[in-house]
Amino acid sequence: MDFNDTPQEAEFRATVKAWMAANAGEYLHPPKEPWGLEDFVVRSKAWQAKKHAAGYVGITWPKAVGGQGLSPMHQIIFNQEESRTYVPTGLYSIGLGMCIPTVFTHGNPDVIARYVPKALKGEEVWCQLFSEPVAGSDLASIRTKAVKDGDEWVINGQKVWTSFAHKSDFGIVVTRTNPEAPKHKGLTMFIVDMKAPGVEVRGIRQMSGSSDFNEVFFTDVRVKDSHRLGEVGDGWKVSLTTLMHERLAVGGKPRHAPGYATLMKVAAEVETERGPAMEQADVRRRIADSYIADEGIKLTQMRALSALSKGQMPGPEQSISKVVVAKTMQDMAAFALDLSEGAGFAAEPGSDIEKLQQSYLWSAGLRIAGGTDEILRNIIAERVLGLPGDLRGDKDTPFNEIKAL
Repeated sequence: MDFNDTPQEAEFRATVKAWMAANAGEYLHPPKEPWGLEDFVVRSKAWQAKKHAAGYVGITWPKAVGGQGLSPMHQIIFNQEESRTYVPTGLYSIGLGMCIPTVFTHGNPDVIARYVPKALKGEEVWCQLFSEPVAGSDLASIRTKAVKDGDEWVINGQKVWTSFAHKSDFGIVVTRTNPEAPKHKGLTMFIVDMKAPGVEVRGIRQMSGSSDFNEVFFTDVRVKDSHRLGEVGDGWKVSLTTLMHERLAVGGKPRHAPGYATLMKVAAEVETERGPAMEQADVRRRIADSYIADEGIKLTQMRALSALSKGQMPGPEQSISKVVVAKTMQDMAAFALDLSEGAGFAAEPGSDIEKLQQSYLWSAGLRIAGGTDEILRNIIAERVLGLPGDLRGDKDTPFNEIKAL
């Protein structure tokens, strides 16, 4: 492995650093107060427009669809430099990270010309409509149906855990169009207007206090056949395009997430009945465990970057990283809050304890998003270790003959 930038990569990094220094302005430092949702949306759109004007959006996308046609390493270097700031980015992570690559891979030329340029500029926000109340990790078990009616399709059903649906203009929705086919073969994906008649978005209040996720109900929602992505019945294949991008997007540690250094700071301030917490063997062991996990994740990510820099495709690093990152965040934050006793319940905004509280609450969702721990362990077991595959008894059974749970 070679962790150093090549001369060309170093030149690009220097250019991005200079641009960030000149344009990130107030985002070079942590915000003094948390942003409200509406403020976050306004700031996100302004930052996206600025990046687009400078040519830092769609860095790896083909030039034919408005991208820059550069390598994955260029995208990674830009992401690394952007992550050193506090710019608002999450609003577009799903749309540009997952939905639009699916649109320009499987959509017709008219659809691509209509939607991709506006998404790149940040003028329209997108969401991904996959999970349902009885179909999350087992995506092929979805029940939302689409029925052909002339040149249109009529969609009925429910989705859940849809991030930013309440702020989205469009979404990609996977539906069941042939219940008589095996569950992986009767699916079709469409672009849906989130403001269309029959689309109802209901927010979900999270235990962290925020409300990023939603339930989405479809009642006789009409979609033109021209807005179909891929062939009828090829929805599973199209969905894999989206899921591949999703797992790449959520594989690493979230920027500014607390790590072992934060745990050390907390331990240094705590006095126990046995003396300073930092002098207790069990506390020092937990700090060492967090350090080893953080360094392991960092080196695993660097191995993937090294492969990309050489023009190779990374192996299973993203699945391994995501399994380790989410559990480590949750375990470390839980230990730090326990160690802080009563102080772990009441924290000043922006303090280390407050960051650990948010990390603990958010990491539970991270263990589900982009593939649950169980799904990713199956991938690692079957595709990396070569172990026998899991039993899938309903794989070839027509969907309408599978007994509902």
